[in-house]
Amino acid sequence: MKVTIVDYNSGNISSVINSFEEVAKDKVNIEVTSDLGKIKSSDKLVLPGQGSFKSCVDALNNIDGLTETLNEFAINNEKPLLGICVGLQMFADIGYEETETKGLGWISGKVSKIDNQGGKFKLPHIGWNQVNFVKDSKIFKNIENNSHMYFVHSYEFIPEDKNVISATTDYCSNLVCSVEKDNIFGTQFHPEKSDKMGLKIIDNFINL
Repeated sequence: MKVTIVDYNSGNISSVINSFEEVAKDKVNIEVTSDLGKIKSSDKLVLPGQGSFKSCVDALNNIDGLTETLNEFAINNEKPLLGICVGLQMFADIGYEETETKGLGWISGKVSKIDNQGGKFKLPHIGWNQVNFVKDSKIFKNIENNSHMYFVHSYEFIPEDKNVISATTDYCSNLVCSVEKDNIFGTQFHPEKSDKMGLKIIDNFINL
């Protein structure tokens, strides 16, 4: 089996690569590439994201055919895909960071700045916070509810269909921090920076 981490210059993805390789050991082939042929032939994809919504979308669009290949993989062929941080946010129709930017449109919704209640809460929301599971998710198998995960974000994904939400975290309000829709999974938090529980999420995804 081959799990591919999509490399599209979205910032530092070395921690994502290291965590997946640590979990996979020699049992699963972890590849890091922007090669469209290699992405198409993968069994599972990981879409990391670091930076602004606009910079990540622009970076995807700068690689000819990449967005179409991702659509084919996740939507047409319905293969498992995990989006992390801005990788999850790009599932939305539209994002409002820097400027209004069109997302991948896989899960209807928008990405807006967290309402920090007039400065009562610091932005970015950074550090460890509890994750509350609101529905059974395959990637949370054998993980205790209210486990702590590591966050760094100032924007939140607000899906139109609340049924896709698999977990929330309490900061300013109930923020969506994980979604699941068929073969598409996403976490706002960073599993690769979330110690043993994060590695378990990666393991669950690899073993889907």
